[in-house]
This record gives sequence, structure tokens and C-alpha cells, in this order.
Amino acid sequence: MASNKNTFLRIHPKDNVLVALQDLPQGTKIDFEGESFELTTNVAAKHKFSLTALQPNDQIFMYGVLVGKATQAIPKGGPVSTQTVSHASGGFHLGKRKLDWHKPDTGKFAGKTFMGYHRADGSVGTGNYWIVVPLVFCENRNINVLKEALSDKLGYKKAKSYDIDVDQLISLYQAGKSVEEILNADIKIGADKAGSKRLFKNIDGIKFLTHDMGCGCTRSDAQTLCGLIAGYVTHPNVAGATILSLGCQNAQVSILQQEIKLRDSSFNKPLVILEQQKVGTEADLMQQALKQTFAGLVQVNKQQREPAPLSKLCIGLECGGSDGFSGISANPALGYVSDLLVAMGGSVILSEFPELCGVEQELSDRCIDEEKANHFMELMTAYNARAVTDGSGFYANPSPGNIRDGLITDAIKSAGAAKKGGTSPVTDVLDYPAKVTKPGLNLLCTPGSDVESTTAEVAAGANVVLFTTGLGTPTGNPVAPVIKLSTNTVTAVKMPDIIDIDCGTIIAGEETIQQAGERILDYVIKVASGEIEPKAVQLGQDDFIPWKRGVSL
Repeated sequence: MASNKNTFLRIHPKDNVLVALQDLPQGTKIDFEGESFELTTNVAAKHKFSLTALQPNDQIFMYGVLVGKATQAIPKGGPVSTQTVSHASGGFHLGKRKLDWHKPDTGKFAGKTFMGYHRADGSVGTGNYWIVVPLVFCENRNINVLKEALSDKLGYKKAKSYDIDVDQLISLYQAGKSVEEILNADIKIGADKAGSKRLFKNIDGIKFLTHDMGCGCTRSDAQTLCGLIAGYVTHPNVAGATILSLGCQNAQVSILQQEIKLRDSSFNKPLVILEQQKVGTEADLMQQALKQTFAGLVQVNKQQREPAPLSKLCIGLECGGSDGFSGISANPALGYVSDLLVAMGGSVILSEFPELCGVEQELSDRCIDEEKANHFMELMTAYNARAVTDGSGFYANPSPGNIRDGLITDAIKSAGAAKKGGTSPVTDVLDYPAKVTKPGLNLLCTPGSDVESTTAEVAAGANVVLFTTGLGTPTGNPVAPVIKLSTNTVTAVKMPDIIDIDCGTIIAGEETIQQAGERILDYVIKVASGEIEPKAVQLGQDDFIPWKRGVSL
């Protein structure tokens, strides 16, 4: 990377655009590699301007890869925007294996451990949860009844109470205050509602996962839903589970049991499965669910944290609300964390396939064998084709927020997003909702949607998720701690209730990518040991959305 006093940056020597690191007004003089020119317009921080004069259809390069084409003439110092550039990405084919990589120095972490929950299958959890899940949306109400009965009584209710706020507003209305007076009133912010004391000291929570699938969907979606749920049941952070089934839905208990066995042939966790059409009345169903779940909680409360090597960490790499700094601060910092963990024998998961558009060649070349390279390319091709059939190819991936903050094409977004995966070889390529079985860098086919992708990464075995964001997002997960990393300091300061780590230090020149990566891994170890509770966990941000790939029937 080449920069000029933290005002702009050239990411790769092949690039013909520069990234503004701060707001640059029209007429700003740019001195770069012996040449000088002026900006033809204001360029906001995170956005790009041309390093050379471009003609229509000329190619735009960032991160050393094709990310777009000029739609009109762009002068040197001219803006790279949705008005001047359209999406474009390079083709890909089966190439030679490129497996050489520079392993980072892991000396700082030699001998380090985290305190986790050791499972019979050899995995280690960073938490100890009981989950309650329906096989079909018809059981969502019963799941919520169980939640109401158990959460507060057992000391697991995590919610911010805004009762005080509402009481004050009611008082103002009853006093005859006008709408304007109500809007301008000084209202106290709701405080954290104190819950009852936790009954089971070694159980981190009971999590209730609802969804809108299980019936009226394709048989394939029913199968993958059962696979996803099986991923959670067998997850190292899960000690036991209660499953509620109606009985007549596509997602049958037998399919779930097959998927559990596929992931853990010697599965021996406490598992309660109840089918309402067999049990009878709702009262009988709830009574059995409460008694059997409580008995299971008593059993798994005996488990305690014990030391585990860092190789037992499986980290999900995620991004959401990305901005123009994502690919040059937080994402490459995660890439360094990924390389550190892989070098120590751990596992990492890179997903969100629509956000790997344009870097297929690099990633396929990094696959350890041709079979996996072909599998990755086939998944990418088939996914994009389905998206095109539905009216939106990968080119439509960037959101309005992404575009507003500098990610104007999917290829620009993708080239930066892929930095989360570091530089190590790809040891496995998985389709949704498969489980990670090999150490190293794993590619998992998921959508770019934050919650669907995070949900899938955890089902695949991620016991910690590192989530970068430029704009800010509260996304979390029921059973795996989601650590939020801001790409810029402005967001970290503005949204301290959801951001755990500020990577804006890289943009400011206060810290290198390597230093930030080591700081992040130190934080991960504390979170994995239960010493630090990330903001998403504190907020009770239990997002769970299965990926529906088929149609409704």
C-alpha cells in the first residue's frame, strides 16, 4: 500500500484509483509517485478518484483486480462514482495451485490457552447454552411460551426496560401537554432491567430460536433446515437442546436425527424431542417440555470451563454495513487474525459468496486441490445464475449504505471483503449448511445477508464470530459471541453500545494491520474464556435466520 500523509491511499500497485482517507475538497493538489494533479470535485472520505485519465469502457482496478468499467470519460483526479463507473469483474478458470504463503510469527501466542467447555466429540465450546428450537413455524408460539416461563425465573432475561420512558410520556399526555411539548420533553433513558439471580451457574443461557420455515417449502429447504438445526444441536457451545415438532410438516424429526448423526455419529448430549400431534393438548406438551428441559439443565450445569489450546477455536469471519474503509482496516486485520489462527492449527470460515465476486480466481487458486477449486467455482457460478434468474445478479449486492460510503460496485465490495480470509491455503469448500471438519481456511456458501450468513457460520461450527462494520449494525447470534469491529473511529465513538473494537487506528496510522490483528486475537481469547462479554451478547442480540433457497409450495 502507498499513501500520502494519511490523506489518500493506493491499495495495490496495479490500481488506477486512489482512496480518500479524509474529506478532500475540489482543487486539492495530489502529489503521487512524481506526478501532481488536482481533484476535479470534492471527494468524501472512503470514496475514490482516478489516478489516470479514463475513457468509456476503460477498466478500473482496486486491490489489484478488476472492479468496474468507466461509463464516461473520467479525467485524472475525477470522481469514481455510480455516475461514472459500472460493475465489472474478471473471469475465472481452473488454474495452478498457489499454496505458498507467509506464515505469521505466532510466538506471542505460543502456549496460550482459553477456558472452554470440552465436548465428547473433541470440540471445545466458548459458551455453555441450552437451545429450544421448533422444527416448524407452527411451534413458534409454544417456543415463546417456554421462553416466558423459563427466562426470567432462571435468571437469563436480558432486556433493556423502557417502562420509565413510557410512564413519563403517559404522564405528559394526561397533563394535557402538546405534541411539541412531548417531543421536546427531557425523558430519562430506560435502564437495564434487573433480572432474577441465575439458578444454574455453569449455563450461560437458554436460547429460544424461532423461524418461519419447516413446512410449505421445498423438500430441499426442509432438509437444509434440519441440517442447520442439527448444526446448532451439535455445536460446541451448546450443551443440550429441546426440539418442538408439530408432526405433519416437511421438516420431520427423522430428518433432524439423520442430520445430527451425520455431524456427530456418537452424539450423546441431552436432547428433548416432543411432537405436539402425538402428545395431545398444549398443556400436556408444555408440561413435558418444562420438566424434561429443566432436568436437562440440571444435568449440563455440572460442566465447567477447562483450559484448551487455541487450535480449538473456530472463528467465523463476517461483515455487514461495510464502508469504503472496510477493505483497508478491519477486514485485513481480520485476515491477519485468520492467518495467525490457521498457523496455530485453528479453523476459520469465510462465507458470503456474493461478496467474493471478482476474487474467484485468487481463492480457487488457493484451494489445496483441483477438486475443491472446481467445487468453489461451481458454487459461485450456480449461485450467480440463480440470482440472475430471479432478476438480480451479484452486481446488485451493494446496499444503499454501502454505495453511500464508497462501495459502488460489488467487485469493489468483494475485493475488500475477501481480505478477511487472509492469505493461507483454502483447506475446504462447503455448501450450506455443512459443518467444518478440517482446520485451516474454509469457504462456506452463504448469502451476503448478515444474519443469514452469521447463522450459517455458527451452524458450521464457529464458536466465535468476528464481524466488521463501517456503518454499524447490532447483529448477534444466540449461542456464539459476535465481536463487532468498526472500520473507522467515527462509528466506534458514535455507537459504543454495539462496537467492541475500533480498527480506525489503522486509518489514522496509529497501528499496523499486524498490531491490530494481535490485539483482536488477545480480545478473542478473553471472550472465548468468558472473561469479556461482547456488546451483542450484553444486548441479548439473538439473531437467527435460516437461509431459504427454494420457493414456497
